Amino acid sequence: MNTRKSLIWATTALVGSLAFASAAAAQSTGTTAVEVEEVVVSGQRGPRNIDGAIVAETVGKSRSTVTQEFIEAQAAGQTINEVLNLVPGMSFTNNDAYGSSGGNIRLHGFDGPRISQTFDGMPLNDSGNYSLYSNQQLDSELIGSASVNTGTTDVDSPTASASGGTINMSSIPVPTEFGGRIKGSLGDSDYRRVFAQLNTGEVGPFGTRAWLAYSDQSYDKYKGRGDLNKTQYNFKIFQPIRDNGDFVSLAGHWNRNRNNNYADLQLQRNADGSASLANGVTWNSDFDTNYTAPTYRNGQADVDGNSNRFWALRQNPSDTGNLRAQSRFTLRDNLIFTFDPSFQYTLATGGSGQFVLSETDRMIRGSKTTGGVDLNGDGDTLDNVRIHSTNVTHTQRYGISSSLIWKLSDTQTIRAAYTLDDARHRQTGLYGRIDFSNPTEPRFFDPFAGLRDDDHRIVNLDGYELRARDRLSYAILNQFAVEYAGRFLDDALRVNVGLRVPYFKREMNQNCYSQSKSSSVVCTTETAVKQTDGTYKVGTRSQSYIAPYSRDVKFDDVLPNVNVSWNFSGPHSVYASFAQSLTLPRTDNLYTVFFDAKGEITSPITAPEKTTTYDLGYRYQTGALIASANVWYTQFQNRIVSRYDQDLGVSFDSNVGDVKLYGFDSQVGWSPMEGLSLYATASYTDSEIANDYLDGTNLIKTGGKSLTETPDWTFGGRIQYETGPLQLGAQVKYTGERWVTDVNDLYTDAYTVVNADAKFDLGYFGYKHSSLALRVVNLFDEKYFGSISGATDSSKSTYAYRGAPRTIQATVTYAF
Repeated sequence: MNTRKSLIWATTALVGSLAFASAAAAQSTGTTAVEVEEVVVSGQRGPRNIDGAIVAETVGKSRSTVTQEFIEAQAAGQTINEVLNLVPGMSFTNNDAYGSSGGNIRLHGFDGPRISQTFDGMPLNDSGNYSLYSNQQLDSELIGSASVNTGTTDVDSPTASASGGTINMSSIPVPTEFGGRIKGSLGDSDYRRVFAQLNTGEVGPFGTRAWLAYSDQSYDKYKGRGDLNKTQYNFKIFQPIRDNGDFVSLAGHWNRNRNNNYADLQLQRNADGSASLANGVTWNSDFDTNYTAPTYRNGQADVDGNSNRFWALRQNPSDTGNLRAQSRFTLRDNLIFTFDPSFQYTLATGGSGQFVLSETDRMIRGSKTTGGVDLNGDGDTLDNVRIHSTNVTHTQRYGISSSLIWKLSDTQTIRAAYTLDDARHRQTGLYGRIDFSNPTEPRFFDPFAGLRDDDHRIVNLDGYELRARDRLSYAILNQFAVEYAGRFLDDALRVNVGLRVPYFKREMNQNCYSQSKSSSVVCTTETAVKQTDGTYKVGTRSQSYIAPYSRDVKFDDVLPNVNVSWNFSGPHSVYASFAQSLTLPRTDNLYTVFFDAKGEITSPITAPEKTTTYDLGYRYQTGALIASANVWYTQFQNRIVSRYDQDLGVSFDSNVGDVKLYGFDSQVGWSPMEGLSLYATASYTDSEIANDYLDGTNLIKTGGKSLTETPDWTFGGRIQYETGPLQLGAQVKYTGERWVTDVNDLYTDAYTVVNADAKFDLGYFGYKHSSLALRVVNLFDEKYFGSISGATDSSKSTYAYRGAPRTIQATVTYAF
């Protein structure tokens, strides 16, 4: 293929001695060091790839990698998870064309909280519920490579949630020459984006170099009122130490999202079991655009009768940032030490919580039996007023990934690794006033419900700042791992054996009264009276509550993984792998408590989910053709779902049995002639739930059924042609039918989305590395259901987001 790719100048020819594309997509410096050692010894100067869409892999497990060359061909500012949607085994539903509204992942049947995602080796899953937030990730221009491990982990995976596999991203390396680029994009829905990057080149006597980047993106929702805004700052400093690959780097990231939400669409069941829009719902249905001005009349009982669906009060803000250091030190000729510390900051809400509160509510009165608080300023306490109350999470998270790599000989290596993940998880839900200065267009004073705005918090008659929740959690992982890597038969046979031993601790501090055998809490100053069973009656409530408490929960396991690859004839190789992974119960679920027979606070703690995955594959890799195919089988044990236990009288997440999953993945990239590349994928996933389970007195008949939101068949493809300064591309993704309900009585139809792109290299006119690009998402304007919110069966309410409509985007890039 033509290796002159206009915007890859900043990412590919710069620090090849540090890591090649495939190894750079490993999750840590330690894993990268081991994999690069194998590549270098084999004499291969970096993995072959076909326009960045497929990379020649050498590891003994199923892994698919894309590079910046492919990422750059996608829509500017796009989330990396949408870019990876073409990878076999992965299905991602993007909630809009530009990536700022989030979306849902399925990887071999597993959802986002069961998939570990890392960024330069740093874990991205939420430390409490393990969710992935695809709209908070690194700008796509700054991602050098991204890889998907289906069903397996690296031996030092720093995660409590990897039963479904891992997604690893690596930021671009730092150029040695001074330069930069500026990108401007316009598109449908009044899309506007600017991205700028400055490369310092080598500075000073030690060859220190850095890049700095900034982006700002805004656009209107494609339906309804509202907009989405994202601002991001990034930097990376790189200091080589010697010419043997040793280095120290420091990178930083800050992301600010202020987004109005899209409304999901209610579904109904057709006679054949397929889903369609419910009566009265259209593809353009969204939140309410009108708000009836509430009355404020002294001496009269005014009630805000509006629903909670007004568009301006439906938003999901977040501020996230991190610092990531990576380093490698050669201690002796055969001994390497790597050390990757990190820090993360998150401030985000759980949605757009709001409700109507009486000015004399018992929460308002607290310990008082009369009186109230004038919330709307009309001089009385007779009214019911809309207030803001949403769950807010503030996380400070420290991490370490370190390895000691001992090269026993030219073909034998042993690694010992230690991983720390220590997250402080503060969760609040303050009550805040809403700005009604324009009564038909109310707004939140503070998107974080008073957390940053003392003046508009709601204080009761006891002087207590009202809140919906108040708790402090610590999620701590200490993990030890060992790995052996060996090459035999003149490097034709490669063997990796690893053992991961994680020790998890969850410290929970509940500052509110917890309803016994429920996840409901009451944060109040109302009088609490202790009962003979140790519970409390709070105010006038009839339920039993447990006083604020602190408790710890611990988990540990031993998780082996083995993989073998055999290059038995030139371009032909086979591989096999075995790996065990787990996902812990989410911290939130551990706050459901009650007193046991000994009078101690406990919870219906669930055992961790555990997967055992077997993988067998074949690869054919030459300079012009890269192909792979594999079959896989996963035993999914201790599956966790939310249910009601009739004996305990409590709703909680619990283990309901096992699931068998199996299927195959295949992909091929081919460059039949200079300037032309073809890429195609095909995947099949099947699952079978082992048994039914009880939800209260209701038997949920899931035995023999399949997992929800998981397509059976997916197909993908891309064709790219380059002639002179012009590059043309088109890609397609077919997603098969997906079950909406646990009992498989409602499904969504299959759909096909086609994207197209064109780029003109302005180097033709002397502007080196500059270009004009046009990209179209959903070229044929396919209408389909994207992310799904299901239920146990079709008699219950089910919802789905509309897939992004046809969207056109134009980008101009100037490089210097």
